[in-house]
Amino acid sequence: SAIIMEASTGTILYSKNADQQMEPASITKIMTVLLALENLDLDEEITFSHNAVYSIEYDSSHIARDEGEILTAEECLYAIMLESANECSNAVAEQVSGSVEAFADLMNERAAELGCVNTHFTNPHGLPNKEHYTSAHDMALITQEAIKYEKFRQIAGTPRYTLRATNKKDEELLMNNHHFMISQNRTSRFLDDTVFCGKTGYTSVALNTLVTCATRNGMDLVVVSMKTQSTGEQGVPLYTDTANLLNYASENFHRVSIAENETNFTIGQGELFDTGSPVF
Repeated sequence: SAIIMEASTGTILYSKNADQQMEPASITKIMTVLLALENLDLDEEITFSHNAVYSIEYDSSHIARDEGEILTAEECLYAIMLESANECSNAVAEQVSGSVEAFADLMNERAAELGCVNTHFTNPHGLPNKEHYTSAHDMALITQEAIKYEKFRQIAGTPRYTLRATNKKDEELLMNNHHFMISQNRTSRFLDDTVFCGKTGYTSVALNTLVTCATRNGMDLVVVSMKTQSTGEQGVPLYTDTANLLNYASENFHRVSIAENETNFTIGQGELFDTGSPVF
């Protein structure tokens, strides 16, 4: 499924199976970061609990944080959006709501407020769960809200970020954005300077999911694709699909100011005519 939304108006420029319920994988984290920005101070310290660190699958995305380790909320958000760190998603969820379960309730409440009708979240990271699903349209709505925050744009559009040493780690950690249109860490083939932020996702069930935000023709475009099967070279057709969708939108649409293009008419009383019958 896929969708293109013009963010300032919410106009849908392209849609394919956009209301079909699918597992989102790590694009879930856009909602997690949105709620963090709405509920936490960026310099707020977060201490990682045993549950935050050890409740995720060992081979899932993480940055190897330890129980009792302390990061700021801002550092956690960079880890979530760049390295898709699941333990950081858990830690943020617990900081906001006290528990992952309570945070999932908050995610669902916020989704409903944003107009999402095909979404139900059970966790802040997107690891597989049959009751954890959304749609391309709903993800566009969530992303539309998130990019209203300049800090979200900054974090989700950063190619790389160096995490400082902490109370548990003596060395810095260089984190790279996994979105190939933003970072050339693995390949420069798909770099696009019109793309200002985005988030990747993958599980064996969800397959590839991708959210991409770009500015074209003065429009902020949100492109969401879900359940895309990559074949051959890494990133194909995931990023070629997104590039084609962005090109379609920029080649066929532009914003027009109605006020600047409307024609006003003034009709004097003497210019009216009698139709011979009353007009109701």
